[in-house]
Amino acid sequence: MPVVRIEMLTGRTSEQKRALAVAITRDVAEIAKCAPQSVQIVFSEVDRDNWATGGLLATDPNRE
Repeated sequence: MPVVRIEMLTGRTSEQKRALAVAITRDVAEIAKCAPQSVQIVFSEVDRDNWATGGLLATDPNRE
């Protein structure tokens, strides 16, 4: 039973997450040689003020 965990900033729609789930499930099932029904995907959404890259928060105004 493959489990895929995806962490991303908040703001994606249910439609976008559904499309990701379909694509990831298809590819994982094919590569891992398992049934699509056994692939589990967990979406963890993080607020922008709790995500930093290169020392800058995603909410910092000087972020490029």
